[in-house]
Amino acid sequence: MKAASPRGHWWLLGGVLAVFLSALFLATSVLRGVGVPSTVQERQPGALVPQSVSGGGPVIDTRNGSPVSLAVRPGTVALTFDDGPDPTWTPQIMRLLAAKSVPATFFVVGRHVAEHPEIVRAQTAAGHEVGLHTFTHTDLATAPVWRIRMELAASRAVLAGATGTSTTLLRPPYSSMPDALNDRDWHAALRTGALGYLTVLSTRDGLDWEARSVEDIMRGAVPEESRGAVVLLHDAGGDRSRTVEALGPLIDSLKARGYRFTTLSDAVGLPPQTAPVSRFDHWYGVALIGLVQAALAVPPAAAWLLYAVALLTAARLLLLSAASAVHRRRREVRNPAGPLPRVSAVVPAHNEQATVAACVRALLDGGCPGIDVVVVDDGSTDGTAETARAVADPRVRVVTQPNRGKPAALNAGVGHAAHEVIVMVDADTVVTPGAVARLAAAFTDPSVGAVAGNTKVANREGWLPLWQHLEYVMSFGLERRLFDLAGASPTVPGAIGAFRRTALDSCGGISADTLAEDTDIAMALCRAGWRVVYRSDAHARTHVPTTVRSLWHQRHRWAYGTLQSIWKHRRAVRETGIAGRLGRRTLPYLLLFQLALLLAAPLMDAAALYGLASGTTPVPALTWTGFSLAQLVLAAYALRMDGESLRHLWLVPLQQTLYRTALCLVTIHALATAALGAGPTWHRPAAQNTRQHARRRLHAPHHLLLPGPTKRGDHAT
Repeated sequence: MKAASPRGHWWLLGGVLAVFLSALFLATSVLRGVGVPSTVQERQPGALVPQSVSGGGPVIDTRNGSPVSLAVRPGTVALTFDDGPDPTWTPQIMRLLAAKSVPATFFVVGRHVAEHPEIVRAQTAAGHEVGLHTFTHTDLATAPVWRIRMELAASRAVLAGATGTSTTLLRPPYSSMPDALNDRDWHAALRTGALGYLTVLSTRDGLDWEARSVEDIMRGAVPEESRGAVVLLHDAGGDRSRTVEALGPLIDSLKARGYRFTTLSDAVGLPPQTAPVSRFDHWYGVALIGLVQAALAVPPAAAWLLYAVALLTAARLLLLSAASAVHRRRREVRNPAGPLPRVSAVVPAHNEQATVAACVRALLDGGCPGIDVVVVDDGSTDGTAETARAVADPRVRVVTQPNRGKPAALNAGVGHAAHEVIVMVDADTVVTPGAVARLAAAFTDPSVGAVAGNTKVANREGWLPLWQHLEYVMSFGLERRLFDLAGASPTVPGAIGAFRRTALDSCGGISADTLAEDTDIAMALCRAGWRVVYRSDAHARTHVPTTVRSLWHQRHRWAYGTLQSIWKHRRAVRETGIAGRLGRRTLPYLLLFQLALLLAAPLMDAAALYGLASGTTPVPALTWTGFSLAQLVLAAYALRMDGESLRHLWLVPLQQTLYRTALCLVTIHALATAALGAGPTWHRPAAQNTRQHARRRLHAPHHLLLPGPTKRGDHAT
C-alpha cells in the first residue's frame, strides 16, 4: 500500500516565496521613508484657510468641526524634535535635555518607533511628550484618505506597542508655520481632526536640516522677545551633529532671557494628550512591531544571502571547471595493463517490455564477449520476461520473482551472476559500444570497489528532456569528476555502474534502507574502504521523464533518498581514509551546493525580478546576469568536453531559472515530507516490514529515515 503524501508541504512550497516577496515589498515600498527633503517647497496661504488659523497659534484643533487655534503662553518655549527616534542622535539629545532639566516633545515616525521601541520608552520614562509624525514620513497634504488612515493607524499602533499609550498630537511631515498653510494642508488638517488628532505646527524653525553652523540654528530657533514659541528641530533624518552642538547654547541662552521650558501640551494650555491603551491595543502594537522588524530584516538578510549565493556559485564554478580539466588529464585509463576481468551484467526490470530487449542486445555487443547477462523480472505484469528470453542468446538468463522492489531485484541478480565484476544497468538504458569494457578496465586496480559510468539522456525532444540533458552534462558529469578527484564518489548511477562482488559482499549487498539505493551503496563502499571511481568515457543513454509530474516524482525520490543516505552515513565525518574523505569532503559538498545553494538560488531570482520591477536596486539583477553568463560558459565547456553539440546552449538561462526553481521546490517538498513524517514508499507487500527494519538499523528519527526501495527508473543519477 502506498502512503499518502502530506498536504502540508504545498502550503510550505507556496508560502516560502510569497512571504519573501511580501517582506521585500513591505520593507522597500510600504516602509521606505522619504526622509526630510533637502529643500522645502514654497507654500502660499490657501483661500480656504480661515484667518483665525493662518494668523493664529501653532496648534489647530478641528476635532469638533469648528477650528480652534491654540497659541503658546508668553515666556514659554516648547522644544520639539521631528523624524526620530534615531539610535545615534536621539540618545545624545535626551542626555543634553536631562542635563539641563528640560522636557521636550518628540514627534516620532512610526517606522522608526518599530525599529527602536526602547528609545521611545526611554523618552516617556524621562517625562518627555511623544506625538505622531506619520508612519513613513509621507506628505498628508497630497496623500489619499486611505493612506492617511493607514499612516495614522499604524503609527498609533506601534506607539501603543512600544509605550502602552496613545496620543492625539500629530505633526504633519513637511509642515511649517500657520501662515504657510495652503488649501491642501487645510483639508489634511480637517481629515486628521475628524480622526481625533490635533495638528501641531511651529512658530520658530531652527532649519537644522540645512543650517551650516550653530549660529544659523540659534538664529532661527530663538523667539521674539517675551513671546512664547514652539521650536522645530530634528533628532533624525541625517547628520544631526550641529543640532546636538546648538542645543546646549540655545537652552542656556533662552534660560538667561527668562524663558520657561515645557512640553507642547502644557505650552498651549492643554492637559497631557497621552492616555493608556487597552491590553488588546498594546499587544496588537507589539505584534506589529515584530512584523515590521522582521520585514526590515529581510533586505539586509537578502543582501547577505546574495553575497553568500554569489560566493558559493563562484566557488562551485571554479571547482567544477578546474576539477574537470585535471580529471581529463589524470584519470582516464584507456589501455589498462593485463586482460580485462570477466563481467556479469544485472538488469532489473519492472514492466519494461518495450525497452528490455534493446538493453540486453547493447550489453551483448558492448565489447566483452564473455559477458553474462542476468535479467531480473521484478513482478512485471506485461511481457518483460518473455521479451528478454526472446533475445535467444545463451549468455542471457531471465530470473523472475514477485514484485519486491529494485534493491531486491539487484541482489537477486548478483546472486545469479557468474563473475566477480558485475555491471548494473537499468532496463530502459542502452550502453554504448565499449562502455562495459571501460568499466571493467577500472577493476584492474584492486582497490576499486565500484565504477560510475557517464549517463546520457536518450530522449532529447522537448524542453524538459533537453533541460535534463544539460543538467546531466554540466552538473552530474562535472560533479562526478570532482568527486573522483576528491577520492570519494557518493553515487554509482543505476543507469550504468559496475561493482566488485567482494566489495558488495563486504557491505551486505544493495540495501533497502533508503530511496536512493545507488547513493547508499556508494557511500557504504567508501566507508568500507573501497574506492568508487568515475569513467567519463563509459557512456549509456537512458530515458528521462517527459512530464512535470513524472519528473517531480522522480526528483522527490532522489532528494529524499539522498537526505536519508547523508543521515545514514553521517558518522563518516569522524572516520579516516576513504570514509573520512566521504565525510569531510563529499558530504559537506552535497549539503552546501546541492541543498543550501539550491534552496537559496531561487530567492535570489525572486529578488532580482523584484528589484527590476520595483526599481529598488539593480544589484541582484546584475549579479544574476553575471552568473548566468558564467553558467553559460561552464555549460559550453562541459558540452564540448563531453563531445556534445552546443546547439542547445540557448536553453541554459531558462534552465537556470525555471528548471532550477522547480528542483528547489522538489527539495523543499522532500524536506517538508521528512519534517511532517511521511515519506514516499514503494508499493509492495513488505514495505511496512522494511520501514521497521530501516528504523532499527539506522537508529535515527523516523521522519528522516523512511525507507522503501525505489521503482525502476527512480535511480539517483
